[in-house]
Amino acid sequence: MEITKKEENSVAILSLKGRLDLASGAGLKEEIKALMSKEKNQIHLNLADVDFINSSGLGVLVSIMKEIRLQKGRLTLSDLASYVQEIFEITQLSHIFEIFTSESEAITSYQSVSAG
Repeated sequence: MEITKKEENSVAILSLKGRLDLASGAGLKEEIKALMSKEKNQIHLNLADVDFINSSGLGVLVSIMKEIRLQKGRLTLSDLASYVQEIFEITQLSHIFEIFTSESEAITSYQSVSAG
């Protein structure tokens, strides 16, 4: 899996490309831990180019979300392919994660939360 990082309005944005499974998930967790060690706990994952996700990949995302919440942070997801979106709905994880249609919509939501 390829991970591209950028930052916008104090939100760390990671764009993922490829498969999200047990093997690639470990690398993603390391990236998130590195960000959190730098006091970055507002994290957005753009899943537009994730073409495969399995239960291990979902488990990694749940684990990451728990870590971020323990640090009083926030995790958002966006741009889910219909296949990935369907998996989130079937597993009911769409009720647990904050999922946005676009990255810009997600980033805007951070501003409205911090302003409120």
